[in-house]
Amino acid sequence: MNRADRETAEGILLTDEYQLTMAQLYYRMGLHEKRAQFDHFFRDYPDYGAHKAGFCINAGLEWLLNWMGDAHFREEDIDYLRSQTGRTGRRTFDDDFLNWLQDNGSFDGITMHAIPEGRVVHPNVPLTVVQGPLAMAQILETSLLNHLNYQILIATKAARIHASGRGQLLLEFGLRRAHDRGANAGARAALIGGADFTSNAGMSHVLGYPPKGTHAHSMVQVFMALGEGELEAFRAYADVYPDDCLLLVDTIDTLESGIPNAIKVFEELRREGHEPIGIRLDSGDLAYLSIRAAKMLDDAGFPDASIVLSNNLDELVILQIITQIVEEAPRYGVDPDHLIGRLVYGVGTRLITSWGEPALGGVYKLVAVCDAGEWAPAIKISESPAKTPNPGHKHVWRVYDQRSSATADLLSLDDEDPWEMDEIVLQHPSDHTKYRILHQDEIAEVEPLLVKVLDQGELVYDRPSIEAMRERREADMARLDAGVKRLVNPHIYHVSLTHRLWELKQELTKSALGESRTEH
Repeated sequence: MNRADRETAEGILLTDEYQLTMAQLYYRMGLHEKRAQFDHFFRDYPDYGAHKAGFCINAGLEWLLNWMGDAHFREEDIDYLRSQTGRTGRRTFDDDFLNWLQDNGSFDGITMHAIPEGRVVHPNVPLTVVQGPLAMAQILETSLLNHLNYQILIATKAARIHASGRGQLLLEFGLRRAHDRGANAGARAALIGGADFTSNAGMSHVLGYPPKGTHAHSMVQVFMALGEGELEAFRAYADVYPDDCLLLVDTIDTLESGIPNAIKVFEELRREGHEPIGIRLDSGDLAYLSIRAAKMLDDAGFPDASIVLSNNLDELVILQIITQIVEEAPRYGVDPDHLIGRLVYGVGTRLITSWGEPALGGVYKLVAVCDAGEWAPAIKISESPAKTPNPGHKHVWRVYDQRSSATADLLSLDDEDPWEMDEIVLQHPSDHTKYRILHQDEIAEVEPLLVKVLDQGELVYDRPSIEAMRERREADMARLDAGVKRLVNPHIYHVSLTHRLWELKQELTKSALGESRTEH
């Protein structure tokens, strides 16, 4: 694909065809500039099969804003749309609509509120709220979901892996197994979610982090094929990188060859005034090999050498490795806590592809239309009550209990403030029998989550650094109950509606169902 084609494919036409046909319908009906509100949210946490998330990490907003700032209908895009025809040969898009698109086809009229990147987020909570002219807000849907859903998925996976590894150094190694250029978005999201570094050299440079990595088995194989062997391969690597020497030790025999040869090279480095980083294990029983490697390195005088683990790691595998080390390490005279504290995790395929859950169920739903200067709530009825969106122009609050732990996310109408209520009714979004009542003396803090990021197309948001997003994630994670963070069968975090919002939802549902029955 040449540059011109890439600009077309990745510009404002990074949308679905039906968004464009709906936009023309709105234009034809005179609705195209009527202001509408869409909420972006996800319906359920990622479910990996053997385990499931109890929270997500928000990510992707900055890249969406960058795309929106550049995206507009160019002459080339208009010409392409003009060439489209239906099955009878009739043009799909008429000239008057295309002329309007050419003059108005940007996101300059969009106002957006969003929960900042790095924050813990939960199902059915609006993460991104879009208000703007109906036609352009509709066209935005597909690309918004494309930019946000995947990064949320990867940031969430990274946060779970980081937590399962007890906060030890986490390296994202997934570039070669990623889905084309999704590797770049995935690397960024992984850094937000919990990875300390990535092997992706280009994205590391863009984001301001040093790339990390060592050598492959092929380097050792080259020396073996030339008759020089593994030891000379290690020596060559140490000679070129004496202060950054980390050796992959499982090309031949990890315990009989790789680690002993690595120790010889480490001793030679130390005599020359350099201190090695450590070794990497990429195959076999990683828990057992870590224990044996730690013992051998300890006995050789390298008790702080890192042991990097890789090969199909994820949060559950890492948890199993740590559990096995705790049980088995004392038999070999190895302190399990010290060993766990020197482990580094290189996670590739299962992080960058969100192994077990390939997509986030993020959706973009119309919830209100501005009519005669007033926001009129809109409802979509689903056969499953849990899938019926929460209507209207809303605020999102996080409620903290007296332990300063997050106890619920609360959706309210735009004129409601929980601090002004004597008691807060936390109503389940779809089950009228489930609710909680919190009195003010049970609440330590009520925090608004949405912030304005665009005002009529103008950026009004100071984009945080990756480091600031990480700090925000860590702060939110620290205020989550332990049960919510469990890898398997996590406790369900409460997402609730105020009583007034609940009543509005019921009224709109009954009205819509009544109209449907009347029409039939």
